[in-house]
Amino acid sequence: MSSFTDAWSTLGWDDLSLRIHSKTSRDVERALCRNKIDREDFMALISPAALPYLEPMAQRAQQLTRQRFGNTVNFFAPLYLSNLCANECTYCGFSMSNKIKRKTLDEDEIGRECEALNALGFKHLLLVTGEHKGKVGMDYFRRHFPAIRGHFDSLMIEVQPLEQEEYAELKTLGLDGVLVYQETYHAPTYALHHLRGQKQDFFWRLETPDRLGRAGIDKIGLGALFGLSGNWRTDSYMVAEHLLYLQQTYWQSRYSVAFPRLRPCTGGIEPASLLEENQLVQLICAFRMLAPDVELSLSTRESPYFRDHVIPLAINTVSAGSKTQPGGYADDHPELEQFAPHDNRSPQRVAEALTQAGLQPVWKDWDSFLGRVSQENVVTKQTGKFSGIRIP
Repeated sequence: MSSFTDAWSTLGWDDLSLRIHSKTSRDVERALCRNKIDREDFMALISPAALPYLEPMAQRAQQLTRQRFGNTVNFFAPLYLSNLCANECTYCGFSMSNKIKRKTLDEDEIGRECEALNALGFKHLLLVTGEHKGKVGMDYFRRHFPAIRGHFDSLMIEVQPLEQEEYAELKTLGLDGVLVYQETYHAPTYALHHLRGQKQDFFWRLETPDRLGRAGIDKIGLGALFGLSGNWRTDSYMVAEHLLYLQQTYWQSRYSVAFPRLRPCTGGIEPASLLEENQLVQLICAFRMLAPDVELSLSTRESPYFRDHVIPLAINTVSAGSKTQPGGYADDHPELEQFAPHDNRSPQRVAEALTQAGLQPVWKDWDSFLGRVSQENVVTKQTGKFSGIRIP
């Protein structure tokens, strides 16, 4: 059975890096003139040559975002169920060798977390766990999914990769979407940072979105952990190739792309490559131009200042008030967290900031008995120049 592995095997990392870095200002200008960009255009827009064109890229990205999503920005929250993990990863606070307290929420604790999140206004939830199939696997999910789903309108997960049949079963229990980040598409770098556990299997993880597509999961989230490899541009191009492959192969599913950068954590490492704020803006705008209909997400890994100025350009889904440890909403256990968020504002303060920017925070956008409500009918034109991010 074919998968993205077949396409990945034809993409030479070094060749792609050279092609991206060889793009010129003329290539960038040609891409900016196109109504729909192709792979070569995307390479140009993420290349060093495109950085002086940040202003027109931001304007084009904002125009496309307003056309497709109006002024709406969807809010969601991550709920960490467990920080148990059977993997050894150099960059993660949950890594099995890290000397941190371990916690897995029980039924009562999950209930308190759900009530706390509902009180904050959240109706869209992302469940997160460390990768520990024995104690936080399908039996745990079967036991707790129905009750959790009863509190929320949509439910996504970011857990260890599962079998196709397991995803199909979770769909019957209320699962709407799955986030699975490859971390890096550079196999040698991947091996360098995944030292023990199931996550060492590069191709098992790489083919997870294929299993999701075959299982009929509604939304599939992609991304790389920028800073892990020595070339964030090539990793981001690989994400784009993965997205285009999935859209063509599993066209019934919807897709999202996130842009996580390495954040401080227990036992954490220094980034191998720095993705500066202006470069992250460049990358986000390039993805909006490549995929106008795809959900672009920005987490609390980024600073309040950065989020307030970049979300209006091209982002249509955000987390807010995030806690990255089990029991973080009803109780406070900072010693259990996976990484330290940068934007620690309350969800209400984030919503107020976006409202002041002319955006409409959306906490709930559909009812199960009505079906999903399209937001395409909400279109508001916005003008003005992109001037929010201070370029070093």
